[in-house]
Amino acid sequence: AGAKDDTFNVLDLAEYTKNRPWWRKIFAPNSGSSAEKYNVATQLVIGGVTGWCTGFIFQKVGKLAATAVGGGFFLLQIANHTGYIKVDWNLVQRDVNKAKQQLKFHSSGNKIAPEVKSRADEVIIFLKKNVILTGGFAGGFLLGMAS
Repeated sequence: AGAKDDTFNVLDLAEYTKNRPWWRKIFAPNSGSSAEKYNVATQLVIGGVTGWCTGFIFQKVGKLAATAVGGGFFLLQIANHTGYIKVDWNLVQRDVNKAKQQLKFHSSGNKIAPEVKSRADEVIIFLKKNVILTGGFAGGFLLGMAS
C-alpha cells in the first residue's frame, strides 16, 4: 500500500562523452577557450611563463637523456670491444628485416586511424581558439630552451 513508483533518468555516458572535447573532460565543463576568460596580456603572460618553464625543463631533461644514452652506448661499445658482450649479428639482421617488413605493411595503407584524426582535429580547434595563449607558449618555450 505504501509502495511508490520510483523513476530514474538514465544518462548514456558513451553518448555524452562523444560530443565533448578531451580538454573539457579533463578540466571541467566550464573550461572554454582562454580568449573568453582573459585579456590578451594575461594570455601572453600565462602562455609565456608556462612555455618558458616547459622549455627549461625540456632542455635539462634532454641534456640528461642525451648524456645517459651516449654514456650507455659508449659503455656497451667498450664491453663489446673487450669481449664481455658478443653480438649475434644474424639475429640483429633478421630482426631488422622483420621491422622493415612491418613498416612496409603499415605504411602501404596510407590511412590515418580515425581516433588519431579526431584527436588531431581537437588539438587544431583548441589551438585556433587559443591562438594568443599558444603563441605566448611557443615564444616562452623557445626562450626556455635557449636559457
